[in-house]
Amino acid sequence: MAMTEQPIAVPARKGSRAHGASFILKKSLLSALVALILFSLMIGIRTEAGPTGQLVFWTRFRDLAMLVVLVFAGSILVELFRQWLAARRVSIIPQTTRDSFAKLGRFVAPLLLIFTFLVPVIFYDQRYILDLGILVLTYVMLGWGLNVVVGLAGLLDLGYVAFYAVGAYSYALLATTFGLSFWICLPLAGILAAFWGMLLGFPVLRLKGDYLAIVTLAFGEIIRLILLNWQNVTGGPNGISGVPRPTFFGIPLNATDDGLAAKLGIPFSPTHRVVFLFYIILALALLTNWVTIRLRRLPIGRAWEALREDEVACRSLGINTTTTKLTAFATGAMFGGFAGAFFATRQGFISPESFTFQESALVLAIVVLGGMGSQLGVALAALAMIGGFELFRGFEQFRMLVFGGAMVLLMIWRPRGLVGHRDPTVFLGAPTTISSSMVREGR
Repeated sequence: MAMTEQPIAVPARKGSRAHGASFILKKSLLSALVALILFSLMIGIRTEAGPTGQLVFWTRFRDLAMLVVLVFAGSILVELFRQWLAARRVSIIPQTTRDSFAKLGRFVAPLLLIFTFLVPVIFYDQRYILDLGILVLTYVMLGWGLNVVVGLAGLLDLGYVAFYAVGAYSYALLATTFGLSFWICLPLAGILAAFWGMLLGFPVLRLKGDYLAIVTLAFGEIIRLILLNWQNVTGGPNGISGVPRPTFFGIPLNATDDGLAAKLGIPFSPTHRVVFLFYIILALALLTNWVTIRLRRLPIGRAWEALREDEVACRSLGINTTTTKLTAFATGAMFGGFAGAFFATRQGFISPESFTFQESALVLAIVVLGGMGSQLGVALAALAMIGGFELFRGFEQFRMLVFGGAMVLLMIWRPRGLVGHRDPTVFLGAPTTISSSMVREGR
């Protein structure tokens, strides 16, 4: 009897087939349910204090329903678009476009640096832009400091604001108690912050992941509570006022006869001090960038990258993970201390309310959104986030909504950040064949 061949069913690989309509519908309904829960209190119910002190509220169910429908429809469109790309094997950003972006990035950094140098010249009469530039550069410096811990060493730190606070209070206490100048207190603030970074590093040597994040978060809150309750030293909730301003090699920037304007023979302007502060934080940020790049090329920088990729393999290669973690925490904390000292001298007043968890979350968001390990990405993310907050200042009710939506979209399309860069500094190239003549010649 003739045998007939029967077709053999080959199971499809996991994730290779497109999802059906039921999967898309379930996913969209789940997204709509999450939106309903999140927006029910934010959008659906509005509360205000009445004229008699009672709480008055009213509902906005129509707006809530519109948002839920938009989330449901948007989830369907996103999933359909994703399946269309997968079916045609189309990349969201083609390789040629990525290469163009990489080449363009080589010119973006110098142009951005030149523009930053010229900001006080171009916007000399616009105090708001100068203050905003100082604020952006402060967060750029904080982002580059945290990038050492998170981006290079791969240690999730949620209490980075603690080192920021240590630097600010160290400068304020040393300057107001002992009368030391800013240029003497600046390295001392960095050293003290690095010392506290090492103190934080010792208890968390065996921790990683979520547990490390919880401990660092607790450390930041402990520092804030100490500053709030140690009133004899820190002033408690009243803070420290009268923090001295920096001088130009001992020459104050004021309207007196011994001020810098009088010695140069030019009319005094309060903008002189703002421009001076702008170039101080720019110099500190560039110093942070230069030191970080240099350290990354040294053996300690390569050890940070090895620790980030695989701690077990790093230990098996003979790298001392204890020293590696402590140096990462100390280096990042030192730059945070420098930024804190500048913050204290710029404000002239500090209090514990300036060093909350929100600051740590903002700096961490800058590092993650910019691209962990990327110096240019952190700078662009700080400019976008701090400047974006200012652009939406008039839309206070929707500012955080737009910010959260932008973060979600970025996580979907650019999961490694704006300028994702996690390539190791040193890596093995293609294998080469070694001949006997090369061995004899010593090559």
